[in-house]
Order: sequence, then C-alpha cells, then structure tokens
Amino acid sequence: MTTQRNKYVLITGCGEGGIGHALAKHFVKNGCVVIATLLPQEGRKHLDHPQIHVVDLNVTNEEEMLPFKKQVESITDGNLDVLVNNAGICYTMTAADTDVRQVERMFAVNVFGPMRMVHHFHKMIVHARGAIVNIGSIGGVCPYIFGASYNATKAALHHYGNTLRVEMKPFGVRVVNIISGEVSTNILKSDVRDSRALPDNSIYAPIADIFKAHVNRTPNTMTPDEYARGVVATVLTPSPPAWFWHGNSTLLVRMLDTFLPRTTFDWLFYRWFNLKTLEGSFKEG
Repeated sequence: MTTQRNKYVLITGCGEGGIGHALAKHFVKNGCVVIATLLPQEGRKHLDHPQIHVVDLNVTNEEEMLPFKKQVESITDGNLDVLVNNAGICYTMTAADTDVRQVERMFAVNVFGPMRMVHHFHKMIVHARGAIVNIGSIGGVCPYIFGASYNATKAALHHYGNTLRVEMKPFGVRVVNIISGEVSTNILKSDVRDSRALPDNSIYAPIADIFKAHVNRTPNTMTPDEYARGVVATVLTPSPPAWFWHGNSTLLVRMLDTFLPRTTFDWLFYRWFNLKTLEGSFKEG
C-alpha cells in the first residue's frame, strides 16, 4: 500500500493581512504544507501553524536563493506542488512624472522576483508535476490611471506567465495567471505612508486633489479571505484555467476588454478622473 505524500506550497510575500497570508491559511485548510516567505523585519505570529514553515526571503536578492532553496528542499524532499509568486509592491504616479528608480525597484520585486523563483525552483515543480501561480492584476489589462508603471509590471508578469505556460506544458506543469481585481490588502499603504504627491511642476498639477484622493482611496474590495478561498480552490483542481479572474471589478474589466474597442477604457478613465480639466492648462514658460 502506497502512502500519500504531503502537498507542498511555496508562497512569497506573506505579510500579515495580505493576500499571501490568506492564501497560506486556505492551502493549509486544504491539507497542504506551506512554506511562507517574509522579509526579515516582518512579524510572523500570524503564520504560527504546524503546517506552515516561515522562511526569510527577499526575492530581489540572488545571493539568498541558493541557501533558501536548500531549506525548501529539506522541507519538501524535492517536491514542490505549487509555487505562488505573490510578493509585490506598488508605486502610484502619472506616467510622465514617474521616478524610474522607483519603477526599477518595483520591477525587481513584481517581475524579476517571479522569474528568479521559477529559475531556481522549476525542477522541483516538474518533479511534482505541479503548478506555478502568478498573482497578476486587472491593472495589467486596462490602463488604470496613475498606475502606468505598476500596470506595466503586471502586464509583463501576465505575458511571462503566458509564455511559461506553453514552455512548461511538455513537463505536465500548469501555469496560472490570477487576474486580481480590487482586494483589500496592504499594497496601497506604501503610497499613503510615503505621502505620494505630484511634483510641484507637474503638468497634472490642476488635478492634484484628484491624484491625492486616488492615493488615499478606499476601493470597493473583496476580502483577502474570500479572494484566497477562490484562488486555492481553483489552483488545486486538476485542470485550472490559464487565466483566473477573481476580485471586485474583474467582470467589468473582462467584459470591456473582450467585447469593446480598446479605447473604451480611455473614454471611461478620461471622465472618471476628470482629465478634461487639463485641456488648455499647460502654459510654457
């Protein structure tokens, strides 16, 4: 009689109250053993559970990867059933006023981090005939105002996942892009904490109040628990979809993206963010 082995799930970015935290809880509820990563300065009491192994990891640091991989191998005996690329950060700013140094940091976490994880862990996933899950966003599909650089990271992650899905198919590995809608997480808090504001000389200065209100917004969101329940149930099915749209506003974005012209989003955001105010406002001098 063959004993059934544990299913092992590795999730990056499991800070308290976020998506990673909620995903860890729901994978455990489904009988999985979870390796949850945190930055060294983050608290970890929220992950105190016998089926959760908490390990420090900065996904932007290549030097940490080999010792981290050895830790994971010792826990999983070389089988990794699910890798969830969840760690992410946000930077809100108009495309024209973007500080590229901030964007480089964001790409390092949101795009190069998942690439690094796949590079180091793909053989363990192939061995288990497992799944790679990328936490994307509707921002990577629609031109959400003031989020050009964040949107770019998610669009890059989506397309990386699309190509990875084809390349991993011969090995029996599923790749799933989660197209996340509005979920109540901590990702927007960095903009509030840093008092993100437009530069004084920005050509968007006439709508500075709209930008500030956007940074401090409280969107209509799905809870992380509800979000994680849906994601975990989908990922653990034998044939998960290539793209799983989940979270508030996903139905609207999906319908507009599928059935209407690309410029429909332009028309909507132009009005929602009162961009008409800027017409004729720029004076050289």
